[in-house]
Amino acid sequence: MPESETIIPELTPNALYILKKRYLARDKDGRIKETPAQMFRRVASFVAGAERQYAMHAIVKKREDEFYAAMARLEFLPNSPTLLNAGRTNGQLSSCFVLPVMDSDIAGGVQEAVIVHESGGGTGFNLSGVPGKNGNGKRGPVAFLAPLSDGTSGVKQGGIRQGCNTATLDVRHPDILDFIRAKNRKGALSNFYLSVGVTQEFMEAVKRCAGYDLLDPVTGRKTGSLNARKVFDRIVEQTWKTGDPGMIFLDRLHAANPVPSLGRIEGVSGCGEQMLMAYESCNLGSINLSRMLTEGRKPEINYDKLAATVSMAVRFLDDVINVNSYPLQQIAEVTLRTRKIGLGVMGFADMLEAMAIPYASEKAIIIAGNIMEFINREAHRASSGLARERGAFPAFKGSIYDVPGGHPMRNASCTTIAPTGTISLIAGCSAGIEPLLALVYMRRVNGGHSLLDIDSQFVRVARAKGFYSAGLMLKLARGGRLDDIEGVPASVRRLFLTAPEIAAKWHVRMQASFQRHVDNAVSKTVNLPSHATRQDVEATYMQAYKEGLKGITIYRNGSHRNQPLAGDINPRLLEKFLRQA
Repeated sequence: MPESETIIPELTPNALYILKKRYLARDKDGRIKETPAQMFRRVASFVAGAERQYAMHAIVKKREDEFYAAMARLEFLPNSPTLLNAGRTNGQLSSCFVLPVMDSDIAGGVQEAVIVHESGGGTGFNLSGVPGKNGNGKRGPVAFLAPLSDGTSGVKQGGIRQGCNTATLDVRHPDILDFIRAKNRKGALSNFYLSVGVTQEFMEAVKRCAGYDLLDPVTGRKTGSLNARKVFDRIVEQTWKTGDPGMIFLDRLHAANPVPSLGRIEGVSGCGEQMLMAYESCNLGSINLSRMLTEGRKPEINYDKLAATVSMAVRFLDDVINVNSYPLQQIAEVTLRTRKIGLGVMGFADMLEAMAIPYASEKAIIIAGNIMEFINREAHRASSGLARERGAFPAFKGSIYDVPGGHPMRNASCTTIAPTGTISLIAGCSAGIEPLLALVYMRRVNGGHSLLDIDSQFVRVARAKGFYSAGLMLKLARGGRLDDIEGVPASVRRLFLTAPEIAAKWHVRMQASFQRHVDNAVSKTVNLPSHATRQDVEATYMQAYKEGLKGITIYRNGSHRNQPLAGDINPRLLEKFLRQA
């Protein structure tokens, strides 16, 4: 019996709840008919089916077992649509899509978005090409947002979760001020994230309080001008109030385009992590860094294990492209030209905790850069190896890799840092590269349900150092901070700082450390406390520009009614945990 057959996933109660609620297959009467192990086997078998084009049956079975083992051990998980749809009727396995927006066909754009959402994907839209509003019947790009939001708000991605959209508008668009305040009304566009696309020219004009030109998106001619500082202040004010809009740095996005011969980047995916052309899609997967450590009292990064996991993951994601069922023919055609994949990480904060390294520290910043540089290098090496086996991506000629002495590549891009909200819950680890949101909190999930989330590493450390108590956990559950609780060592307080307690500069520096070694972009939120000022938001945006980020999202605690942390701890769940702890 292969070793993989004996691996039983060790899942937390929260992971089991989510799998049963959303992912495990059901019979015609709605009863669950598979276990988590069977789900992982279903996914592994279906994805490994792509290997039949290149290898004998024995090798295909070996790949299936490798895929299963990585998922069952929670070392690597693909994006949610793959877990949900692989080997089932839907068959759509990608999470990221960018769709074009045409002024002449709003209804068509909405219909395409609905199709993508129904298949399990999220959508990104760039509205910058839509003519500005005028007196001749042109409604402008902001008018597109309501029908796109209304059309997709009632659609759950793949039938399991609320659809996610992002919309971007170039800061040079004549309607930019309307776009900035589009979510000013409470509850408006609740399934949309908005981002302003800014240029280096604009950001430098902000520093000088200088004017900049507004351009007609059709003709490219100047239509007017605005003071850059005043526009920037509007962005800051709105972000402080509602969390929207974020910023995307357009020059950096276009400079990182791996296939400029095919045209410019159209936009970014639903959470801003993936740069795509019109009708392009991408499938994502993430390595659980908390499972990439050596055993013992002083764990270190196991680079041999990490290298093997990266190689397996790149093969898995490339196989997904072959067995995927694309929701639109245009999406299939554009995606297969570039074969982009997005390998990223999760469990980074857990890894740092296990190594006793504070998130807000120089050492953590260095580790972030080193580990992502390693992953990116190994991912490119694996993609190059697949290109020698299977051929380079069809648009390789004219790509950034098509240079004298260059190596063939199977995938035009390989790495992306996604938010991993649900798959990190399944893996029982921290999300993406984010620090912990809190040590004890209620996590909101779709359907109005909330799950109790407690950092198990903190509990272990508290027990080992002798300051654990039920009273401590109750204080934390009621919003207390370690700094305010007697008996907690200073080193522990620093190690377990939560996202709102970490200064914004560390959030930005951490994102920048990863971004330097990622093909696409990084999904990360700079969490600010509720008492943060507009000046704090401004400083964070300016630092993001200075540090070379491709995009940034800022969220001030309490500025959005539907934030993922529920306000009240369920006393029954907490009491149950304390009895079992």
